[in-house]
Formats: sequence, structure tokens, C-alpha cells
Amino acid sequence: MVPAARQVLRLLDALARQPAPVPAAVLVRELGLPRSTVYHLLGELVRAGFAVHLPEERRYGLGVAALELGTAYLAQEPLARLARPVLARLVDRVGQSAHLAVLHGREVLYVVEERAPGRPSLVTDVGVRLPAHLTASGRSMLAELPAAQVRALFPNAEAFVDRTGVGPRSLTALRQVLIGVRRHGYAGEDGEVTAGFASVAAAARDHTGHPVAGLAVTFAASDVDSSDRPQLARAAVLAAAELTRRLGGSPTSRPRSAG
Repeated sequence: MVPAARQVLRLLDALARQPAPVPAAVLVRELGLPRSTVYHLLGELVRAGFAVHLPEERRYGLGVAALELGTAYLAQEPLARLARPVLARLVDRVGQSAHLAVLHGREVLYVVEERAPGRPSLVTDVGVRLPAHLTASGRSMLAELPAAQVRALFPNAEAFVDRTGVGPRSLTALRQVLIGVRRHGYAGEDGEVTAGFASVAAAARDHTGHPVAGLAVTFAASDVDSSDRPQLARAAVLAAAELTRRLGGSPTSRPRSAG
């Protein structure tokens, strides 16, 4: 890849990772590029519609053309297409239902579900949103985000939605849950989304190491002994690693996680 194209892509990636428009100085510092180079690239992106300049605030953010790219991505469903065969093999391997979810703010959005034969229907239908801090798939992704991003997603007690009366109700409690996820190498929940059901999950990552999706296995809690759940979790971890490879990521490359 030519250096100029690489710099443009790095700049777009940096803009996409900001929670709001930022001064050019922030991008200069983050990218380690000369100030003049960053301003030149920003000018080109603004002219092409991929960035927008807010002159009163002296800040830059993503432009409408970037939104159009994202919309085209969703229309083509590449993530779902890549994940479906992985989930199908996972369901065949464990005999339980599985699904794929992505983070959307502090919720997860379910984009693929593979129902195991004879298993009951679940709340995780495609298009359903659930609180990320309660779901195994959400926790698997939150555990790999920077601490500041997790804190921004859950700024106060009102952010911690309750479904069944159990689960973290504060940032401190959530951090302890995420520490456990990183320690064990997978996420889990038991009765926190739906009473009587449990899930285990692992995150799939893109080429930057960012967690782009959570793959989860969900089962009736009474059907699987606690001693057998790590085996289901290992299957989910292997499936997440397979999807990571299909996305062009490295299963061993992880970003700085939440502390």
C-alpha cells in the first residue's frame, strides 16, 4: 500500500474512534504525523465528504461520505455472511443455540442467530437489542475496550439497566466482571438476561485488534452442569478465533483493555 493511502486510512480510523469531533492537534498527537501532513489530509477528506470541519469549534469529525460507506457495509452484511458458517459449525459441535452480536452504544444488537434443533426459542432474535453489561456477548467485547471507553458508556447508575434483578449495577461492579472475563478468557452470564438461561461468549476482532462482535452459546441453565460450561466456552473461543481470522484479524493481537 502506498504511504499516502496508508496515512489516509490511519486518519479515518482515528476519526472513527473518537466519541465526538476533535481538534486537529489530537489527531497529530495520536498519529505521530507532521502537523502540516495531518492538515493536508484533513483538507482532502473534507473535500471528498469523508470528514467535516467545524470552524467555530476548530474541530474535525467524520463526514456524510463515511456514513454512506457504513450504510453500504450494513447493506452488504459482510460480517453476518462471514459469521453464519462459523456459527453453524459451532451449533453442530455443541448442540446448543448460538448467536452473533455487535456493540451499539451500551447495548448489543443481535445480527445472526443459529437455533439448535429441539432447543427453545430465545430472546436473542435478529434485530433485538439488550444491555451489553448483562449479556455474555456484550461482556466479551467490553472486556477488550479501553477503560475510558467503558467509563464513557456507563457514566452513572442510570446506565445500568436491570432485567432480572441480578447483574452489575455500578461501574465498579462491571469492572470486576470484566476482570473475570479477561482472567478466564471468555464471558458468561447466568439468569441475568432471561431467568433460567445462561450463556458463554468470546469476542471476534478485526485487523486492529478491536472487538467487532461477540459469539455466544446460550442454553437452559438446568441442562448444562457448571462443570461442563467451560467446554462450551472453549468452543465459543475457538469459533471467535475462526471468525477473527476470516475478518483478517489476529486471534493473539488484542488492544489495551479496560482496567
